[in-house]
Amino acid sequence: MPTVEELYRNYGILADATEQVGQHKDAYQVILDGVKGGTKEKRLAAQFIPKFFKHFPELADSAINAQLDLCEDEDVSIRRQAIKELPQFATGENLPRVADILTQLLQTDDSAEFNLVNNALLSIFKMDAKGTLGGLFSQILQGEDIVRERAIKFLSTKLKTLPDEVLTKEVEELILTESKKVLEDVTGEEFVLFMKILSGLKSLQTVSGRQQLVELVAEQADLEQTFNPADPDCVDRLLQCTRQAVPLFSVLKLLAEMSSFCGDMEKLETNLKKLFDKLLEYMPLPPEEAENGENAGNEEPKLQFSYVECLLYSFHQLGRKLPDFLTAKLNAEKLKDFKIRLQYFARGLQVYIRQLRLALQGKTGEALKTEENKIKVVALKITNNINVLIKDLFHIPPSYKSTVTLSWKPVQKAELGQKRTNEDTTSGSPPKKAAAGPKRDARQIYNPPSGKYSSNLGNFNYERGLQGK
Repeated sequence: MPTVEELYRNYGILADATEQVGQHKDAYQVILDGVKGGTKEKRLAAQFIPKFFKHFPELADSAINAQLDLCEDEDVSIRRQAIKELPQFATGENLPRVADILTQLLQTDDSAEFNLVNNALLSIFKMDAKGTLGGLFSQILQGEDIVRERAIKFLSTKLKTLPDEVLTKEVEELILTESKKVLEDVTGEEFVLFMKILSGLKSLQTVSGRQQLVELVAEQADLEQTFNPADPDCVDRLLQCTRQAVPLFSVLKLLAEMSSFCGDMEKLETNLKKLFDKLLEYMPLPPEEAENGENAGNEEPKLQFSYVECLLYSFHQLGRKLPDFLTAKLNAEKLKDFKIRLQYFARGLQVYIRQLRLALQGKTGEALKTEENKIKVVALKITNNINVLIKDLFHIPPSYKSTVTLSWKPVQKAELGQKRTNEDTTSGSPPKKAAAGPKRDARQIYNPPSGKYSSNLGNFNYERGLQGK
């Protein structure tokens, strides 16, 4: 076993060799043997082995095994040093193995050590996401229970912190593929965590992506089996799956579509009041201004146009059946509050409509078929619809006469001789034909840029279901 002096001497040989480091295999072997020494020798070996690792590919296995021995040492300070240096071994074909080792090390009960393992995993994730996922899922599928549990939690908490250039479409496809394998045999808690992981993937924010998630939930619910209400496990599984599925459905879209066909309703006023209260949640008051006219420090409210279109349309439809709701059923203060919210929302709306029209101006044919412009066209339909409905409610008394076509519904060609209604007047888009309307499954939810009438028109995101406050 080499002494401290011998380790330093051989370190010097390698450090001084510069471009000829690879010719001093014997010196590197001495450093590898340092893991068999005492505490001081091991600490030095933990630092020296990774420093020259890349120069000796023929000793790669021996070097990784030596470092792994140090990661399992009884001395916590040696373990921490060895773990900290592990990412330096994650090169080429060695990376999946290092990821596998780090995943196993997640089972540590030492908090500082655990944080080092997390940081090391994130570090190699940025080097090679696919290779790192290979190591993680290998342990999730085949590792011990504690390792499996912590690896899943790592994915559920850390994936969302990674930048888009790391979580590419190909990487997300790999996550989905491997997750499906794991979901064949999971506990209830693991299922919830994997749904959290998958529902956060950018590639699954589209309608087709959500459909894939719904299918995964349906498989987990095992709907083909006879439901036994006396079996607690059976009931719990159904409840868990239902909770995971609800946010994936367009509940507000369905509400808006059904509201057009609502006949006489019992407790109309009570139901309209509930709908009105839900609408208020998505129609914020304007932020308070300081004495100098600047924002008083509060963040600008987020205007969630997609949700407001559904709720406002539903309220407009049901309001026809009780036209005095806003004037006779609300007190003066509540009506005043609602008008302030409408006015603030309308101001922001006008700015976005102008921006969208400007962005689409002159674009026809193929130019309108890009993903970005498709979203803008839908966004313009949404904002135009809301604008028409708000104008109705600003009448004194409020009016419920205007007709709009919901943004995700095909526009019907007007019959001959029929007077044009106050429908969506999207400018910048080609003349509407019944067959050219957007397919329902192609609808994407529009989330405008935050901030006070932001001009950053490129910031279009997808919102997730009713819980996207």
